[in-house]
Amino acid sequence: MIPAGKNNLYHYNKNLRPLANANRKSMTKAEACLWKYVLGSRQMMDYQFRRQRPVLNYIADFMCKELMLIIEVDGLTHHWEERAENDTKRENDLKAAGFHIIRFHDEEVLKDIQNVVRTIEHFILDFQERRKT
Repeated sequence: MIPAGKNNLYHYNKNLRPLANANRKSMTKAEACLWKYVLGSRQMMDYQFRRQRPVLNYIADFMCKELMLIIEVDGLTHHWEERAENDTKRENDLKAAGFHIIRFHDEEVLKDIQNVVRTIEHFILDFQERRKT
């Protein structure tokens, strides 16, 4: 797979735009909190995150092009085995395109958002350190 980058719009999939727009309007409580208090308006160390971003054949909950980072917020699901299998394929495809993925559970975002912030900050600091070398 060709790595994601400026030349291919980070594998933006315009065919998923209507679904992504619908997802933006119906975010979960955890996604809305993460957006409002952590990722929106360049709050996270001045990096721009996009919400419900079509990438390949998926819609990433949050994506930062500069960091090549996708953040997923997982909620409850009745078919967790099927979901886990789909998530594994999704992660493998996104990693093959050059993205890093961080996953949080809804409950973690809602009850321990400071740990979520620390995890993302740690990733960014590591990214910045790798960029220097």
